[in-house]
Formats: sequence, C-alpha cells, structure tokens
Amino acid sequence: MSTTSSATDETLLRLPQVLARFPVSRSGWYQGVKAGKYPQPVRIGERAVAWKASDIRRLVQAASA
Repeated sequence: MSTTSSATDETLLRLPQVLARFPVSRSGWYQGVKAGKYPQPVRIGERAVAWKASDIRRLVQAASA
C-alpha cells in the first residue's frame, strides 16, 4: 500500500517554463528571487533547481490582479 501526498505530486517547473509564464529576464528573475519578490526554488539536483507550479500560478494571479 502506498500513500501519496500533495508535496510529492507537486509539479515542478524549470526556469524556461517559469519565464514562459511570467515574462521577465533570466537575471531579473534571479534578482527577484534573491530580493524575496519571487518564490524560492527547490533543489532537484546538485546543479539544478525548479519552482513549484503552484507558487508560480499564485505569482501570475497576483501580478494580473
């Protein structure tokens, strides 16, 4: 029997996917992350990060409101 939680089912987006949904420059995105304006990434490997799709969805909704 296996159990799944929403944390394990969360879709992760790599930077090109994030920037397709929230059009800012790559450097502008990282500056916003550092400043706390944009969500923090999740480390998915030694040199790879991604962002939770739900965090990006909320960011896009807040920006369009």
